[in-house]
Amino acid sequence: MLIDWNHFTPWLSLAGGILLGIASALFILVNGRVLGISGIVGGLLSPKAGDVTWRVAFVLGLLAAPMLYASLRGPWAVRIDAGWGTVVAAGLLVGIGTRYASGCTSGHGVCGLSRLSPRSLVATICFMATGFLVVYVVRHAIG
Repeated sequence: MLIDWNHFTPWLSLAGGILLGIASALFILVNGRVLGISGIVGGLLSPKAGDVTWRVAFVLGLLAAPMLYASLRGPWAVRIDAGWGTVVAAGLLVGIGTRYASGCTSGHGVCGLSRLSPRSLVATICFMATGFLVVYVVRHAIG
């Protein structure tokens, strides 16, 4: 395995992880809810009274954050080494997986594991193992 030293960003990654941990902790302390993106967005698809405003604000914040970053640091090149069909299929599979697992990678992997949830541990092991397997098959078996 080779490390792309030009794009290796351990300090930015650490800062992002710390911010994500703080945001997750604050969200559960203030709202009593787990910070899971699929659950927050899913709640917009079947809205309940008094439950829409904070969800919309959260999603708008997710969309505004990269725009704010780009305005402060300048635009960056986005490179996706996959075709549109692959990206759409991957998105659909992730969406189906989050429904089966009753949560997404952020809900289970970040919040669930920090709460020592056995269900989140199983879900995280399953989606990580599946991700490793798919990358191996696509890169080495299929080519």
